[in-house]
Amino acid sequence: MQVCIFLNVEICGATAKQLAAAVSAGAVSAVEVMTAHLARIEAVDPVVNAVTNVLADSALRAAEQVDRRLAAGARVGPLAGVPFTVKENIHVAGSATTMGVPRLRHLVAPEDAPPVRRLRAAGAIPIGRTNLPDLTIAGMHTTSTLYGDTRNPWDPAGRSPGGSSGGDGVAVATGMTPLGLGNDSGGSLRIPATFNGVAALKPSYGRFAADHRLGGQEPTLASQVLPVDGPMARSVADLRLVYEVLAGADPQDPRAVPAPVDGAALAEPVRVGLVVDPGGHGVHPHVRAAVQTAAAVLREAGYLVEEVETPALAEALEVYAGLISTEFSLVWSNIRPLLSVSGRRHLELIMQRRPPLDLAGYVQLTAARLGAQRQWASFFARYALLLGPVSTELPPAPLVPTDAQEHERMMGPVRLCTASSLVGVPAVAVPVGVTEGLPQGVQIIGGMYREDLCLAAAGVIENAVGVVTPLDPRLSRPAESS
Repeated sequence: MQVCIFLNVEICGATAKQLAAAVSAGAVSAVEVMTAHLARIEAVDPVVNAVTNVLADSALRAAEQVDRRLAAGARVGPLAGVPFTVKENIHVAGSATTMGVPRLRHLVAPEDAPPVRRLRAAGAIPIGRTNLPDLTIAGMHTTSTLYGDTRNPWDPAGRSPGGSSGGDGVAVATGMTPLGLGNDSGGSLRIPATFNGVAALKPSYGRFAADHRLGGQEPTLASQVLPVDGPMARSVADLRLVYEVLAGADPQDPRAVPAPVDGAALAEPVRVGLVVDPGGHGVHPHVRAAVQTAAAVLREAGYLVEEVETPALAEALEVYAGLISTEFSLVWSNIRPLLSVSGRRHLELIMQRRPPLDLAGYVQLTAARLGAQRQWASFFARYALLLGPVSTELPPAPLVPTDAQEHERMMGPVRLCTASSLVGVPAVAVPVGVTEGLPQGVQIIGGMYREDLCLAAAGVIENAVGVVTPLDPRLSRPAESS
């Protein structure tokens, strides 16, 4: 394995910020960085099955171009030479957007999606595509018809890596890439980040430009307002760096807004609402301890942390389920043939649990969503942040639910992710150590376009508890930190 001597760490253990600084300073070449990460993928991915398509040739060509620009004295971006992976439902020019299903294996994108384009403009380089559940909707476990199961590097046989951005979560956690680009419509960045011991940023609705069209077809309402693209990384500083690159209006997405990356300064102390058990349905002791650890760290840092109730939780969950079920039902005849048997069963359980509505009922849900947003906005007028669990349970077994009980056990614990996605607010997932061989984490949720506050608080937690990845799934687990 190549070693970056000036950092005294292996290249594949360095952060994106460290790598970009090293490449820009000439301490290591972009080609060396890319070659090291390609070797890491070759060595590690057979164990975890996270990277579906390695873009070796184009990545090395792009790295050579970065090195030529530097040699010529040209300016390079803040992510010069940094590799990143991309989930297979985000367009990368010249690569298939398969969404994990055989029917789409030849759907090659003619151009980059906006976040890929912006990362390239900043000097970052796509190194590979990553696994996801079929169509991103066939369960929370990352398994696809095309590529099979992605494995959690902390417990490959017993625990799911989460989803739907599980491929990127595992790739980042194992040092195959310093950055992953996925999306989140109900926890799909935050869940795999927590289950794999990395950090993730779910941005506000409209903060980052995106384009999820397939074959030029525009998405329907729920698919417009719920999914947001965002980064995964091993450090909060890397999330902040990517946040600054991706934020802003974009002609390719009329939803993207030109909100400043930093909001107005707040009076001290910053108020944080604490919810350990959203909805009161129970929480695993390890999860409870992680949330309490994060709360103690913030208190020590001067934040005012008070226990609260999650705003409009039941209402948000009901609206979310109704929107999803109704819109799926309208296209079920088209989606059903694309999915595996287990994927079909997952969606059937969703529609059974919350039967599709008629037009009048659906329209009323759109009003109820606005009502939930009002309640969350009112909450954030009092509290700057909300601290809570990503999942109230440990990572489940690596399977797609086949009955109603399994479905509830898998999806119920992530209710805080579901509700925050419905109302469109930002959140950062950050690790809080390792307990009995599994990483623990929390999420920090903020008001609309206050990603800066979420990132700042997450950075305080990270500075106190440390970073738990990368890890090598071929070796024994690292020592526990909590």
